[in-house]
Amino acid sequence: MIVDKANAALDSVYGADTPETLAQAYAAWAATYDSETASLGYLLPFLITAWVARHVPVGEGPLLDAGCGTGLSGPSLKALGYGDIAGLDLSDDMLKIAGSRNAYSELKQAMLGGPLPWADGHFRTFFSTGVFTISHAPASSLHELVRITQKGGHAIFTVRDQVFESGGFQAVFDELTRTRKWRPVEQSSWFRCYAIAEPDVLVKTFVFEVM
Repeated sequence: MIVDKANAALDSVYGADTPETLAQAYAAWAATYDSETASLGYLLPFLITAWVARHVPVGEGPLLDAGCGTGLSGPSLKALGYGDIAGLDLSDDMLKIAGSRNAYSELKQAMLGGPLPWADGHFRTFFSTGVFTISHAPASSLHELVRITQKGGHAIFTVRDQVFESGGFQAVFDELTRTRKWRPVEQSSWFRCYAIAEPDVLVKTFVFEVM
């Protein structure tokens, strides 16, 4: 069944112990990622557009889809009137699919947690879903993402419940607030990121204004 395949793929990416094995897992999953995550009722790439639309006026950009995967968010944002969207992902196979959607102005292969190939304050806002989760991007990635976001712009992203405390996210939030790199704007309650399967998999959306 397609749900069983999706669960097996999730086990593979959550079980990755190095960036290389994570990239390999996504390369193997790329071709069937969209249909298999749809079978689970994966909400995040579409739901994040609500927070983007709440805080970023149409016409302002560019935006960065950090960890864009196959680019599921891009067409939804394009339909809402956003026209300057860049994407980054660690998987070239996923980026090729994202590029086929004709919704992104720029796509780059890069690893969250390391240096990113853009100048200070390049983006109006970055958004990210399903990236701050088990065996994926570390909380320290936020420092570099904030660097490439302009003052007055926004950081909009989800964090998985299982890594929020163990991954040190609150400590990074507090450091960026203390050093006046950003200020908190809003956060959601914990909610399901799969509408159909995996009812215990919870995430929270956070929004900060970059200073």
